Amino acid sequence: MWDMAMIKMLLEGLRDTLYMVLMSTLMGYVLGLPLGILLAISDENGIRPRKWIYRLIDVSVNLMRSVPFLILLILIIPLTKLLVGRSYGSTATIVPLTVAAAPFIARMVESSLKEVDKGVMEAAQSMGAGTGKLIVSVLMGEARISLLVGVTISLGTILGYSAMAGVVGGGGLGDIAIRYGYYRYETSVMLVTVVILVFLVQFLQWIGMFLARKLDRRKR
Repeated sequence: MWDMAMIKMLLEGLRDTLYMVLMSTLMGYVLGLPLGILLAISDENGIRPRKWIYRLIDVSVNLMRSVPFLILLILIIPLTKLLVGRSYGSTATIVPLTVAAAPFIARMVESSLKEVDKGVMEAAQSMGAGTGKLIVSVLMGEARISLLVGVTISLGTILGYSAMAGVVGGGGLGDIAIRYGYYRYETSVMLVTVVILVFLVQFLQWIGMFLARKLDRRKR
């Protein structure tokens, strides 16, 4: 069973998994980062309190996070078909992964920005810093280590989502684990895919924590 064809399939599954995870994380931050910033600054203790904006985004994010990923995957099949022309494969899976990742990332960003010392914010405001500078230079600058750790956590979470997408032919290692390890009762294939996924999570976390430590040293 473990011939070159199987090894090639696993390598292609690894490639597809990395493609799905990295692209959906990138797109998740394109959507989730602005939402997280808006949540942080429009809160009652934020630099620009806007109760109605906060409540609108807060409820929307909570609703999206409440839907289990497998159900979300099926619910947005029409949107996936509209955007990429089909509902299966690694490219199609990026759509539901992005939709699932964006509200999660928004919460991670909000939490990181709210950790910034209010004294630093007040000092910047007293020196006449505008909203844009407060967000980019102060909030995101001071929270950069926490934001980087959030990226690492997001990558691990999205990697788990990508494996679940294999149930509906989402491609990648999860798809191989379901088709061969579950449907064909080939336990060794299941074990190998699990080992690869665990290694990927650990590797991504190691890179994230390494970069966070580097940034922390520079900050000092």
